[in-house]
Parts: sequence; C-alpha cells; structure tokens
Amino acid sequence: MAGITSARATFSIGALSRETGCNIETIRYYEKTGLMPAPPRTGGGHRVYADRHLKRLTFIRRGRGLGFSMDQLKGLLAMMDAGHLSCGEVANQVEVHLLAVRQRLDALGRLEQILSETLTKCHRGDRPDCPIIDALQGLG
Repeated sequence: MAGITSARATFSIGALSRETGCNIETIRYYEKTGLMPAPPRTGGGHRVYADRHLKRLTFIRRGRGLGFSMDQLKGLLAMMDAGHLSCGEVANQVEVHLLAVRQRLDALGRLEQILSETLTKCHRGDRPDCPIIDALQGLG
C-alpha cells in the first residue's frame, strides 16, 4: 500500500486509489457503508476528495490490514468524528482485538497439529485405502 505522499488540496477517485493502494470499487463501498464520508461532486458529477479523505482511507486500510472488522473501525471512526476519542478507549478496543487474534492463532495451532499428525499417517502410495480420508470420515 502506498503511503500519504501528496499535499494536494483535492483528488479524483483514481488519484485517491493510487495514493492509498485501495481499489476504486472498495472506496465506493466504504462510502456506501458509511466508513468514508461522501465527498462533494463537481458539476459533472465527479467525486472530489480532500486530504481528510486520504487520511481517513489510509486509516481504514491500515486498520483492515491489522484485521479490524468494519464495525470495529466504524466505532473508532465514530469516536474520532465526535471528538470523544481517548487513548484509553482505543487501547481497550485494541486489547479486545488482540485477544481475538490470539484465540484465532491458538485455534490455527491446533489445526496445524491435527493436519500434521494426520498427514504423517499417510503412506502416499497407490493403494485405495487412505488414512487421511479415514480420519476425515471419523474412522481413523
């Protein structure tokens, strides 16, 4: 993803897409879902984005990259927009998210162990009996 590299006053949707590495359709989707505010339009109907849109979209992209859900980001953005943001509240949100990430990592570790153990039982031959299939059917 590109970083914020421009200090232009306005952007077209294509320029905003290039600056952030975010697909144009995704930008439109974020507008429809309320994550991004609808930008003003030119007389010809073209969207005109400002630096605030660039910063917000960068925030959304980085948050999504860290695995935050759309609802979690909406909550953080709502606090920012309302001016009721505190570092403690943000830390609480991140702690909740971190716990969920750790739980998913634990589950993936268990999955990896089961798959690894199942694979070691495989003889990898041409015989029709397969311990992996047996395990998936609950026979192994």
